[in-house]
Amino acid sequence: MSALIRTPACGFRALFFRCLGTVTPFGRTLCNVDFTFQRSYQHYSRSTLIANGLKSKGRDLRKMSASPSPADSMTQRMVWVDLEMTGLDIEKDQIIEMACIITDSDLNILAEGPNLIISQPNELLESMSDWCKEHHGKSGLTQAVRDSKITLRQAEYEFLSFIRQHTPPGHCPLAGKTRSRRNSVHADKRFLDKYMPQFMRHLHYRIVDVSTVKELCRRWFPEDYRLAPQKRASHRALDDIHESIKELKYYRANVFKAELEKKRKIVENGDKTCTA
Repeated sequence: MSALIRTPACGFRALFFRCLGTVTPFGRTLCNVDFTFQRSYQHYSRSTLIANGLKSKGRDLRKMSASPSPADSMTQRMVWVDLEMTGLDIEKDQIIEMACIITDSDLNILAEGPNLIISQPNELLESMSDWCKEHHGKSGLTQAVRDSKITLRQAEYEFLSFIRQHTPPGHCPLAGKTRSRRNSVHADKRFLDKYMPQFMRHLHYRIVDVSTVKELCRRWFPEDYRLAPQKRASHRALDDIHESIKELKYYRANVFKAELEKKRKIVENGDKTCTA
């Protein structure tokens, strides 16, 4: 048995069911009723569309609120990463330390992730360059690597789980700073691409490099450049991230101050047409 029910706003709905043995309002015996509804949306009236908050032209939904959703704000976050490696040769050198911090678009720290020391064979540590032996030895990192039981795969799992909790896939960029040829966010990216590909696939393809802002500041705002925070040269991953965030905060407050002042006036005056 089948029945067609006509509704004013929705056109026709076709209602189908199987007759198997239960009494129904139609006076028939049915059981395990299967309902299949087919709707036609082409007959919505203008008044019905407006009442439901839809646009009468086209099929676009009207925005119900001007305020951004939590997902919108999450897409503006930045994933700060710093690595320490046994060297710069992507074919033989390895990651020995990694740290990660999530900030919002205003550089406020939202979450501090794992700071992991990754185990590597002693032969690799012995083959490091003199520079790496000196600095990693002085910071205590070399001995920490010898004592660590954490594998590279375990580290990738920990960091991937962390960023999945705080960022949507494919939206948030890798952030860091190029301090030298040996300490570069671009070198970090090459090692992450090779040794932690799943982690990198979660991020956006763009990179936020604080040193780019620094170089532009040196050329265009030399006075502000000279007052920028100086690096302490600890050569440890988490310390380097905190210093990079601090430096970018300085440039934001001083070099980009005209735009910040404009936003402040908009908030205070409620005048979206004001200019700095």
